[in-house]
Amino acid sequence: MSVVIDEAHPAAEELRLSKVLAALSDPARLTAVRVLAATEEVACTELQQRAGLTIGRSTFSYHQRVLREAGVLQARVRGARRMLSLRRDDLDTHFPGLLDAILDTAPEML
Repeated sequence: MSVVIDEAHPAAEELRLSKVLAALSDPARLTAVRVLAATEEVACTELQQRAGLTIGRSTFSYHQRVLREAGVLQARVRGARRMLSLRRDDLDTHFPGLLDAILDTAPEML
């Protein structure tokens, strides 16, 4: 099975803290990232279900794009499915402790 990597991902050295923080500032995106942090890779439709997001498909696609362009998640196409994973290694390398601090914060405190 072939795997195609979407070209819209910034290189690790291009990650910017302001973009990452802006991407994580939305409650729906943060919820999706929390689910991704607990798994290695998940199909985008399954991620929306696991996160309990009751938003439209186009809105969820927009949130995925924001997270992908900020360098928070990686999208891969496998057959007819878009698989998503968290770019934890890149984020931890460039912003040590940031992702854990955000994920460890209670949702109501954000």
